[in-house]
Amino acid sequence: MSARNPGMPLDLEWVSKVRVNTQAVLKRAQQIQGRNKNKKQWQAAWLLRAVTCIDLTTLAGDDTPGNVHRLCMKATQPVRYDLLKSMDMQDKGVTTAAVCVYPSRVADAVKSLKAANSSLPVASVATGFPAGQTSLKTRLEEVRMAVEDGAMEIDIVINRTLALTGQWEAMYEEVCQFREACGETHMKSILAIGELGTYTNVYKASLVAMMAGSDFIKTSTGKESVNATYPVAIVMVRAIRDYFLKTGHKVGFKPAGGIRTAKESLVWLTLMKEELGDEWLSPHLFRLGASSLLADIERQIYHHVTGCYAAYHQMPMA
Repeated sequence: MSARNPGMPLDLEWVSKVRVNTQAVLKRAQQIQGRNKNKKQWQAAWLLRAVTCIDLTTLAGDDTPGNVHRLCMKATQPVRYDLLKSMDMQDKGVTTAAVCVYPSRVADAVKSLKAANSSLPVASVATGFPAGQTSLKTRLEEVRMAVEDGAMEIDIVINRTLALTGQWEAMYEEVCQFREACGETHMKSILAIGELGTYTNVYKASLVAMMAGSDFIKTSTGKESVNATYPVAIVMVRAIRDYFLKTGHKVGFKPAGGIRTAKESLVWLTLMKEELGDEWLSPHLFRLGASSLLADIERQIYHHVTGCYAAYHQMPMA
């Protein structure tokens, strides 16, 4: 991952001045979706880049050590060896960026990856995911336990109540405490944009989360009715750009929830390249939170190599 974001004192004057032009945001989002996509070998290369930015995720009530183990094995070999060999990429170390699980499954994931001799990081959601409606003491303890079990990255959820009611100082203090509980572990802050009401609120919440020391800002838990959308992403990455121009600190971006097709992953990469530049096209500063996306990307790569489409059952579990 990138260097840690040290954060900064809360600048309420900056936060209070924020106004987002909704029409301009929607127009820009339409432009990016309408871009002419790369074809043939260039598309395959972009899809492999997308694979390396995926946080391969399982956040289900029926998660077991067995399916977490399969997820970890898939993360270490996300694309079939024969397909990679056909593209002369078999020895390039193509893996996903991380695996993402619930805190109670962190130890299982760490054990599986260690047994596979993989240095792939384990990310854990925490702080009362997805609603964040447990006591602060409980949320902080959850972070500490996940770190103790070996999580290298923590995806925290902000308290949406504080954002919706404009209690930015209280939100800043909470996220600072999560940052402290993470220690040296990288922290991603989930804004749950579907529950923030307005683009202006999304921008303000993005700023406050970064000021409090978030290394990444993330759109959604994947459990809300509205998850990662391109207009919201424009707002969040513009906040990242402004924060970088003001402080010199680079913060990553992670869209999550509802990203299922290879075509969508290419739009996300285009958005990052055009809005933030090539440096944000690596897993150090860009992640895709997804569970079913990998299977579709692998099918598209299979088509690139063979000229035929594979049935989903022909691909190993994603």
